[in-house]
Amino acid sequence: MADAFENILGQPQVREFLRTSVANGRVTHAYLFTGPAGSNKTMAAYALAQALLCPKGPRGPRGGQCGACDTCGRVMRKKHPDVRYFAPEGAGGYLVDQIRDIAADTALAPIQADKKIYILDRVDLLGVQAANAFLKTLEEPPSDVVLILLGRTRESVLPTIVSRCQVVPFRHIPASEAAGILAQNTGASLEKARIAIEACDGSITRGIEFLKSNERLAFRARVLEALALLRNADDWDLLGQASELVVLAKAPLDVVRAAQEEELAENADFLAKSAMRQIEARNKRQLTAKSFESLRQLTAIIRSWLRDVLAVCAETPELVINVDARGAIEDAARATDEARVAAALAAVRRCDEAISYNVSPETCIDALLFETKDALYRPRPHAADARMR
Repeated sequence: MADAFENILGQPQVREFLRTSVANGRVTHAYLFTGPAGSNKTMAAYALAQALLCPKGPRGPRGGQCGACDTCGRVMRKKHPDVRYFAPEGAGGYLVDQIRDIAADTALAPIQADKKIYILDRVDLLGVQAANAFLKTLEEPPSDVVLILLGRTRESVLPTIVSRCQVVPFRHIPASEAAGILAQNTGASLEKARIAIEACDGSITRGIEFLKSNERLAFRARVLEALALLRNADDWDLLGQASELVVLAKAPLDVVRAAQEEELAENADFLAKSAMRQIEARNKRQLTAKSFESLRQLTAIIRSWLRDVLAVCAETPELVINVDARGAIEDAARATDEARVAAALAAVRRCDEAISYNVSPETCIDALLFETKDALYRPRPHAADARMR
C-alpha cells in the first residue's frame, strides 16, 4: 500500500527527505516549507502529520504509515482535532493576538493523539511583532508539538523564524509538467488536466479534487458562459451574474459545514467542553480557508480565460487552454486588443487582493465583472469621436 508521502506530487526530493526523516526518527520540532503556490506544501504538511500521528507508527524502512486507519483518514480529510491549520486573520498578515492564541494553545494536551501538529500557512506574512510573540514557542515548543510553517520564499520569511526551523525547499512545478502529473494520476486527458491546473492556480492536489467534482466542472462552465455574455450584458445582467457566481463559488461550503456538524454531533457525548470549543474554532478556520479557496477558483478561471484571449490577440492561438470555449475567446479577441486584456488581468489581480483583505465577496466580484467589461470592450474616446464626425 502506498503511503501518504506518495501524494506529494512533483516533489521527489521532498518526498524522500520526509519519508527518511520519519523512518529514522529524525523529525525536528519545527519545519519551514518554502515554495511557490501550487508546489504541494500543504499536502506535504498533512502527509507528515499523518506519518507522525498514525498509531501504527512508521511502516517499514521507508517511513510510511498505514494510510488505512481512522487516524490516517481523519488527518487526510482535515478532520483530526490534533492537526491545526492556521492562515493570517489580519488584512496585512498574522495578528499578534492570533499568534498569542496559537502559542497558548500549544500548551494544552492533545485531544485524541499523543502529538499535536500545527500548520501555519503564509508565514511570509508574519510581521516582526507577531513573530516576536511566537519565538519562544518556536524555539522550545512542548515535546508533543510539531510546528510546520509554510512560506513562499526563504528570503520573505523573517530571519528569526528561519533560524529556528528546518528549512525544506519546494521547487516550482511548471504548468505543463503539473498537467502531465495530473493526467498521469487521474487518467484524465492532458487537455482536461491543463484546464484543471489553470482553474486551481497550478495546484495539482486541488486539480485532482476539481476533476473529480461534477459540481466544480459545472461551476467552471457557468463562469465561462458569463464571460462569453459579458460584452452585451447591461448593468443589471452583471449584478445578477456576479451574485450567482458568488453563490455557486461558495456551494462547497455547505458540504463542509454539514460534515462539521455531523462530526460535532458524533463527538458531543465523549469530548470535554474545552475540546469541543477547540474543534469548533478549527471548523471556523476551515470554513474561512475553504471560502477563500472557492473564491480564488472563480478568479483563477476568469484569469485563465483572459490569458487565452490575450494568446489569440497575440496570434498564438495554440497556447489557448480553455479549448472548449475557443469560439467565445476568439470573439472577444476580435473585439479587443492586448493592452485592454492586460488591463482586465490587472483587475483580476486587484480582486484577489481585495478578497485577501476580507472585502465582501459580492462587492469584489461585482467590481471585477464591471471592470473586466470596461477594460475589454469600452469604446475608445477617439473611436467615438470618429463616429460622431
